[in-house]
Formats: sequence, structure tokens, C-alpha cells
Amino acid sequence: MNIQSDISDTPSREEADKALALLRRYAGSDAALAELTGVYPDLHAIYPDNFVVDAAYKDGLPDLQNGPASLIRGAQRVIQHVGISNFRLPIPYRTRDNGDLTLETSVTGTVSLEADKKGINMSRIMRSFYTHAEKSFSFEVMEAALDDYKSDLESFDARIQMRFSFPMKVESLRSGLTGFQYYDIALELVETAGQRRKIMHLDYVYSSTCPCSLELSEHARRTRGQLATPHSQRSVARISVEALPGNCLWFEDLIDLCRRAVPTETQVMVKREDEQAFAELNAANPIFVEDAARLFAQGLEDDPRIGDFRVVASHQESLHSHDAVSVLTEGTLFADQSLDPKLFATLFHVG
Repeated sequence: MNIQSDISDTPSREEADKALALLRRYAGSDAALAELTGVYPDLHAIYPDNFVVDAAYKDGLPDLQNGPASLIRGAQRVIQHVGISNFRLPIPYRTRDNGDLTLETSVTGTVSLEADKKGINMSRIMRSFYTHAEKSFSFEVMEAALDDYKSDLESFDARIQMRFSFPMKVESLRSGLTGFQYYDIALELVETAGQRRKIMHLDYVYSSTCPCSLELSEHARRTRGQLATPHSQRSVARISVEALPGNCLWFEDLIDLCRRAVPTETQVMVKREDEQAFAELNAANPIFVEDAARLFAQGLEDDPRIGDFRVVASHQESLHSHDAVSVLTEGTLFADQSLDPKLFATLFHVG
């Protein structure tokens, strides 16, 4: 391209404009052009309140995430999960006992990304989700949101997870007082290779009295008249279940199942008679971490609404400076050979 015929002549404005256009095409952006030439334009330092974005301006905005495969950095590989985590909004949920309940919810939404695509438009996940956020929430509405952003982002796999703290009123053991127990719950909808699965996660917090310590304490009392107390500790089980099609598995149903399996749930409102009752309840239900995993599993196996499941239990020992842990799985959905190195640390319950 012959921009100017004689280097000694002062170029015309037309020739300068052509040269600038050529440099812009080469550099790809004004920022890259400034870096290439070392010439930076004077920038406005006052926010333009009256600036209006029209369709033409929007069409001209750069969109690197949707650029060609030539812009991909690193290995040109499929990414299984890409999206956003922990954007929060109030969501109404259906409950078994108290109608609809609006709870602050942390949402994670991801899709798969094909090897020849640079990236995704993250905001589309949020926009798709907000379209459905004011409806009474259920797995069906999650499916509608997943359909939307899977279509918007042209992805073959997609996932939504919603985490929230679910309040449930519970009664004390003997005094008749009531208070709210809060349960960490997450709902997850996963589509992989055209198959959708609905998953519910629940953290259940309970007291575990060591059977061995209980027997040794009783031995000291019987044989030597020595007062001794067995050790017990706050413990957490993360119950993850696949909710099968058909009858609804309510949040309260899964909580009740855990209470039946291991009845020593930590208490909310306690007077002296309740504290004594709790000591008696623990003595009647001493439990190793292996027992806990199997007792929860037995209850899950007996519920026809539940498919694959996983029980992760952590007894945060008062005797030792380490925890006792167990993992029990049923089916292929949760059968991981490798564990997240921080898995058991996330079961630590802060009161």
C-alpha cells in the first residue's frame, strides 16, 4: 500500500488517516496502538454522565471472550466447568411445613467450553438466572434457568448450584422451649452428556459420644469408685443425595431422616433439664464415626426417593488433636477415587 510517494513531502490528512487506519488494523486495539507507537491520546478525566450508548456503539465494542480460536492461550482443550460462583440474591423456596420462604442464596453457575472457543460471556449466566429468580423455586425452575443459559452460551454441559441456610424451628428435649436451628443446604442440577441429575446436600450437626470412652468411664466408676466422664464432641455429616423423579424430597424430610439415624443433634434452647436430657441421650447413643456413616446410609437406602448418595462424617475429637472421619458412597455419582484436600476442613461447624 503506497501511503505517501515522497518521504520528504509533508503527508496530507487523507494519507495520515490511511496510515492510522492501517496501524489500527495491525495493532487490533487503541491500547495496543498506543503501546506500538508510544503516542498516548489525552484522556478525559470526568465521568460522562450524558453519554448514551446506541446500537452502533455496542456493536463496535470489543468482545475478546467470543474471539476466534487463534486468541486461545495455553492448551486448546475442553474446559469442563467455567462460569461464576457466589453471586447472591433472595430466592423463594417451597417448604414442606411453612409454605414459601425467601432466603439469601449463593449461586454458582457453570457450563462446559469447547476446545475451539475462547471463552464465555459470564453475565449471561446471571441474566438467565435473574429471569427465573422471583418464582417459587424448585428443581423445575432450576431446569428452566439451566436451559436458558445453556442455550445462550451454546454449551453441551451445564450446572447450577444454590447454597443457603435453611431455618427450622425445633423444640427442646424437656423444657418445652423452641428455637431455630439453621441447616446449610445446597441444591445442584447437573447436565452431562444429555443426562440431568438433581442433587441435594445437607450439613447435619450432632454430638458424638465415644463408645470406648463411655465404657472406660463406667469401668472406673464400677471398679474403683472413680468419677470419670466420656468424651464427646461436635460432629458434622455432609449428606449428599440424588433426588429421583417422582415424589418430592423436602428439605425437612432429609433433616428428619438424619435425626432418626443419629438423634443427638446439637440443641438450640437449653435449660437445666434439657442439658441433663442431652447427657442421657448421648449415653443412650454412643457412636463411632464408622457407626455414623452406616446409620445415615441405612436411612438413605430405605427412602425410595433417593438414588445415589454420599455420607461424609467428621467427629472433631475432644480427646485427640485430630479428627476422626469417614466417607461412604452408594452408586457412581459420588464415587470419586480422589478427595478434595480441603474436604474435611469444610465440615468444621462454626457456632
